Amino acid sequence: MASPRAERKKPGNHNDFVQLCNPHVAAMKEDVLYHFNLSTGTHDFPAMFGDVKFVCVGGSPSRMKAFIKYVAVELGFDHPGADYPDLCESTDRYAMFKVGPVLSVSHGMGIPSIAIMLHELIKLLYHARCSGVTLIRIGTSGGIGVEPGSVVITRQAVDACFKQEFEQIVLGKRVVRNTHLDERLVQELARCSADLGGFPTVVGNTMCTLDFYEGQGRLDGALCSYTEKDKQRYLRAAYEAGIRNIEMESSVFAAMCNACGLPAAVVCVTLLDRLQGDQISSAHEVLAEYEQRPQQLVGCFIKKRLAAA
Repeated sequence: MASPRAERKKPGNHNDFVQLCNPHVAAMKEDVLYHFNLSTGTHDFPAMFGDVKFVCVGGSPSRMKAFIKYVAVELGFDHPGADYPDLCESTDRYAMFKVGPVLSVSHGMGIPSIAIMLHELIKLLYHARCSGVTLIRIGTSGGIGVEPGSVVITRQAVDACFKQEFEQIVLGKRVVRNTHLDERLVQELARCSADLGGFPTVVGNTMCTLDFYEGQGRLDGALCSYTEKDKQRYLRAAYEAGIRNIEMESSVFAAMCNACGLPAAVVCVTLLDRLQGDQISSAHEVLAEYEQRPQQLVGCFIKKRLAAA
């Protein structure tokens, strides 16, 4: 049995089957993906998912269903009365939808929630014998020095100390993983944005925090031990470090995809400029339009990739 290190693929290799950084899974008679309510003992993973080439993940089940509907139209898979059932409908943890080679999965909010989902998602792709898979996180974020509605294509995922790493405690020991993202995907997505036009797009670093309030320097939480001046100093330092938005999932997403050799990208729209305030004040219909922007950009990317295949 190959060691986890030996099984690791070079990121960007689009020809190999999805592999794991865990030698124990191959020896299991049955693998129950508990939070998806799927199992290798009860489901035919290659038949259900073997053709998947693109996996898009985002926080909200409704947003990911809207995305699969949008992609179905863009790729010509849509038809009158089309329905896209939740493949995880027997559980309320996550939602999963599929059309053609595209899988759309919700991951909830924060590092623990997306990490659990990613463990089971990557195993699903492994059991399905998928190859050449690209993963993209689409979502919302708080901007730093960019206007609300701007789409940020992440160049590097960094932690709250601006380091390009993700720290995990494993068996009582500190394990640090690199949060490298695929530069080729960044450039492809930037070109798609130029082709689309219609909304501002920037390439920049994304800061991933463990919390929505104090962890992001907000002044409006139940706890706050710093001043407006302290907050502004921190956020401006982040801007100087190339950070253009803040969210709560990108670092572990990048780290896990990188460890398993899966090309990955993060595309998030900003709902506000945190240098100007902490609370979202845009009207609901404006926010709804903002949320469609990452979907449009990633839909364009998928369409171009399939046309070139």
